[in-house]
Amino acid sequence: MVAPARTASAAGPARRLNAPQRVLVEAHVDGSPRRVNRSPVALVREEWRVVDRWWTEEPVSRRYFDVVLAGGEHAVVFLDEEVGRWFSQRGT
Repeated sequence: MVAPARTASAAGPARRLNAPQRVLVEAHVDGSPRRVNRSPVALVREEWRVVDRWWTEEPVSRRYFDVVLAGGEHAVVFLDEEVGRWFSQRGT
């Protein structure tokens, strides 16, 4: 027997692929992550900034960090400087 296809309403609201997710970050004095979701950061592999759309009403100003956590997990986290919150975003 073939199961009926799930509709959007049965599956819940649609969500953007690779959408940033809120994350809990404790930062060092210099702003680099010390802990991500209570897991210690073992290594900051790379850091970069994205500043874009400064001419619009919705500018983007983010400080990204590519980190390795103490358990070996890889993560990319960023501080959205426009709202003062940390997010995580999976790579492709």
